[in-house]
Amino acid sequence: MEVQAKAKWVRTSPRKVRLVARTLRDLPVSEALVACSFMPKAAARDVAKVIRSAQANAENNFNLVKDDLVIKDIRVEPGPMLKRGQPRAMGRLFSIFKRTSHITAIVEDRPGVVKRRSAALPRAPQPAASRPTPAAAAAARAAAALTPATTESDEPVAPARPKKPKAQPPAPSASKAPAEGKKTEAKKTEAKKKDDGKKDTKEKKSK
Repeated sequence: MEVQAKAKWVRTSPRKVRLVARTLRDLPVSEALVACSFMPKAAARDVAKVIRSAQANAENNFNLVKDDLVIKDIRVEPGPMLKRGQPRAMGRLFSIFKRTSHITAIVEDRPGVVKRRSAALPRAPQPAASRPTPAAAAAARAAAALTPATTESDEPVAPARPKKPKAQPPAPSASKAPAEGKKTEAKKTEAKKKDDGKKDTKEKKSK
């Protein structure tokens, strides 16, 4: 089924529009729009608008699948010409013709004609040890989907490490204990002698 869309009085010369339309015939609509976006010509924007309009007409008015649409033809006809002039030397007038064009895009559905690209490009070969099998990868994805999301309460708590006992100072040996006792007794006797000497001097002074 053919569906068309028109754009009239486009301010571009028909010759420039035909250069773009010639390269888009018999292309899928999606590829034609991509080609128009990368073309370094100003007329490609006007042609892309007409193609999108024809695609929308086919999809909304006739319930056609947009992936099956192919550009059957793009017709470019000359429109009315605006005549302007530029003053030149010796009182002459240099004529300027501002040309317009009428663009008609015709699309039709061709099921099965559009070739869809593969989902992924081939990759470089990987070592067998690190590359999982398709069955294992599918099983891992299914297990990840079934397991619930972990929360703070579900996460395992690491057991506390036992604290090491502090090192105690070594006990005093038996040989040192008697020596320390003798020193303390000697200090006490010296203190008593000093106290007795002070008492004697106080008594002498009082007499």
